[in-house]
Parts: sequence; structure tokens; C-alpha cells
Amino acid sequence: MFIDPTQGAIEFTTDSLAEVAHNLASKTAVLVDVRSEEEWNDGHVRGAVFLPVTALCEGCDAATLTNLLPADSIIYTHCRVGLRAKVAALVLQKHGYTVRALRPGFDDLVEAGFPAEGTGLAT
Repeated sequence: MFIDPTQGAIEFTTDSLAEVAHNLASKTAVLVDVRSEEEWNDGHVRGAVFLPVTALCEGCDAATLTNLLPADSIIYTHCRVGLRAKVAALVLQKHGYTVRALRPGFDDLVEAGFPAEGTGLAT
């Protein structure tokens, strides 16, 4: 399925990273990493859900999404620079989720203090 990120009403969230961190800590939100498996393995935010945008665009079924993402939470999508986060947000929104695409990417999240893990990170 081709998703055109210019179609639809997805804009980057205005939530600050402090607000994102607060919502994650209070369990009212989930962070979804939509990057590739290689990028995920190199490093990801601890506690994030791995759901590559390619899987979403290929037609991730509702049952899989229900197992991964709570319906009553804010879903923050992130990638490296934002485009894939917006595409994933559009797909998830069409499945009925409350989604906020993050413009800050993985490196920005780590720099802001989000804990990271993965094989490509320095120990």
C-alpha cells in the first residue's frame, strides 16, 4: 500500500520532548520506532515498540496492532528525520489510534535524555 505523507491531516506534534517523556513515564503514551530493523538494532529508545513503517504500509492487520499498541494511549511515532514518522502516523490514525508524529529523531531523543539500548551504541 502506498501512503502519500502529503495526504491527510498529520502534522508534527507540538508536544515538547519533556511532555513526551512525562506521558511515557505516566503510561498514557507509547513510543513507536518506525525505522528499519537495522536502525533499530543499532540503537533504540528503551521501552519503545518496534513497528517499521514498511510493515505498516504493507498492511499490518488490526489484531497485530491491538497486541502491540493500547487503543487508549497516545501513540508517538519517531524515525530518524520525521518523514517515516508522519507516514506511520497516518496509517495508525486510519486504524483509529490517537497519533502524534515526532519531528525529533532517534539521535535527538537520546540527546534529550531518553535512555537508549542496542548493539551499535557505545557502552
